Amino acid sequence: MVVIFIIGTAGSGKSLLTASLNEWLHVGKQKSVTVNLDPGVLHLPYKPDIDIRNEIKINQIMDEYGLGPNGALVLASDLIAEEAKRIGGEIEDLQSDVVLVDTPGQMELFAFRASGPYIANELTNEQKALVYMFDAVFSFNPLNYVSNMFLSSAVYNRFFFPQLHVLSKCDLLPPEETARIVEWSSNPDALEAVIEEKLSGTRMLLSRDMMHAIYNLGLEFQLIPVSGKTNEGLIDLSSALERILVGGEKFTM
Repeated sequence: MVVIFIIGTAGSGKSLLTASLNEWLHVGKQKSVTVNLDPGVLHLPYKPDIDIRNEIKINQIMDEYGLGPNGALVLASDLIAEEAKRIGGEIEDLQSDVVLVDTPGQMELFAFRASGPYIANELTNEQKALVYMFDAVFSFNPLNYVSNMFLSSAVYNRFFFPQLHVLSKCDLLPPEETARIVEWSSNPDALEAVIEEKLSGTRMLLSRDMMHAIYNLGLEFQLIPVSGKTNEGLIDLSSALERILVGGEKFTM
């Protein structure tokens, strides 16, 4: 069994990718299940096999502790940590080869609180990976792109799991613009050139220095363009996950 955590900033398309990738795996006769770890989400484009909302309800937390929505979500992340081993047992009972974990919409609740890495490690001892999502519309600007690089590096530093990078919602951009962003991810010189062309002053200096610092750490950000709406790129994403998790073999033999 392998566990894949889908993570990214709010609105980057985590739930839609979870739904689409799950369907893609099923079409390929792969045994996969979904886990929703967002207690605050109202609607999902898939029916989770395990849903944290069945146990942790934001409205009840708000009423019981006198909290607003944001405070309730913070507390909920700690309550989920207390449920991690139980959820892990439910995952084991499903006897699936692939577990897709849809993380909270507000990324910081999972990535930048102590409860997030704890949950990820306590769910199972099986092989794990992260899929970090670069929102294509947000990443269109080189300043935003470098900011996403920084966030992705911070996430990797929190979990130290194998990490793939997806350019999500690529159907919302013209193909040539998608290709341009993908080139930034594979060619640091191209990224530096556009930073110097499009930015100026402190923004240019800071973005360029941040880019250099990240690459000096040896981190790679090759983007896989994907659309959860059209299924574009899912074959490339699933193949990349197979390479890093099971040596290029199919998840379900």
